[in-house]
Amino acid sequence: MDFIDLGPDMAEPEDFCRLIAQLHQNSTSPMAKFGFFQTTYHGPNPQNTTWKGSWCTYFTRLLTQFYRREINQNGPQAEYETAYQKLVSDVVPQLLEPLQSDSRIKKPCLIHGDLWEENTSLNLNTGLPVVFDPSAMYAHHEMELGMWRVDVVRFGKPYYDQYLSHMPPSEPAEQFDDRNRLYSIKFKIAHCLGWSDYAPSHRQC
Repeated sequence: MDFIDLGPDMAEPEDFCRLIAQLHQNSTSPMAKFGFFQTTYHGPNPQNTTWKGSWCTYFTRLLTQFYRREINQNGPQAEYETAYQKLVSDVVPQLLEPLQSDSRIKKPCLIHGDLWEENTSLNLNTGLPVVFDPSAMYAHHEMELGMWRVDVVRFGKPYYDQYLSHMPPSEPAEQFDDRNRLYSIKFKIAHCLGWSDYAPSHRQC
């Protein structure tokens, strides 16, 4: 493994988002399904990455795994639990099933899975972006952007705009923002597992 001299600055949106989009465009799931060939971790938390052909089923399982872990750690809350049940029974199918309906085939893409400024840097020798500490899986490519909606993350609108110039929203495109909000819930729950003080505010999102 080569040593890479890293700088303290964030990558500029143009180069960074172009390279992330290329990763998503050029990767191919070896099973043509969503998942990964081994357990991966979001921080210290293992993720169930067993292969699934349905993205809706895969994401629901992953989200529920983190939700249950967060309840066990930070305690039950009736309103939160009721909202979660409605989320997985109604909202998730409404937003994710259309991605693979009406003859649409959603290609699983390799995503970093925990993409924020603390896991990125610049190679001081080449000036190119570097990413590390992945939480990898083959997923719907838009899930990568869910992390960018977490309050502490600084990848804002310029990064969204640059990424979407290379990888436009999936159809139905009008549901992109709703899907982005949905995907952000997994990352917000993971954030609560690392920093319990955020649980009250994130549970309201």
